[in-house]
Amino acid sequence: MTRYWCVIPLQIKLSWIVLTTGLLGCNVPQIPNAESLSQNREKSRKAIEQPIKADAILVDKSDRVLILYQDNKEIARYENIRFGDQPKGHKQFEGDEKTPEGDYFIDARNPASSYHLSLRISYPNAQDKDYAQRLGRFPGGDIFIHGQPNQLSNMQDRTAISYDWTDGCIAVSNMEIRQLWELVAVGTPITIRP
Repeated sequence: MTRYWCVIPLQIKLSWIVLTTGLLGCNVPQIPNAESLSQNREKSRKAIEQPIKADAILVDKSDRVLILYQDNKEIARYENIRFGDQPKGHKQFEGDEKTPEGDYFIDARNPASSYHLSLRISYPNAQDKDYAQRLGRFPGGDIFIHGQPNQLSNMQDRTAISYDWTDGCIAVSNMEIRQLWELVAVGTPITIRP
């Protein structure tokens, strides 16, 4: 059997493909124009310049949840968080083992913490100090959101102590505190609800 090869110029072949795909109802992808390419580049540039950062933190002690928000939209949620040995009620005095309740803000970051990273909460505020002083007591302080104790380095990143164990801090897993570290800046407001 003899085979015959026909040489058709490339331009004619491409025209035929475009024509037949159009006739068969196939969708031919649109080639983006310069304006849409420029808009896509601008969106990408803005995404790089404006990384996701929380602008509010909500802690609900009864639900044991910590939620991060940006522009009133939830961007992260951490469940089964742990509190002080006495999780119910507002912290009032040093040594009461309670986690504060109310409106505060993150006022420091500590990469050299005794725990795997820590974000300090601005407790005590003026009202907390006044209350403790009226009763001749000290309100305490150094309340943090932090990971697991550094001496428990054999713990896996996702593992956390499964009961309330802090002196009033909010504890999460090491993996979670690393995520929080990236998303939360000094000055971020935090509301802690009963």
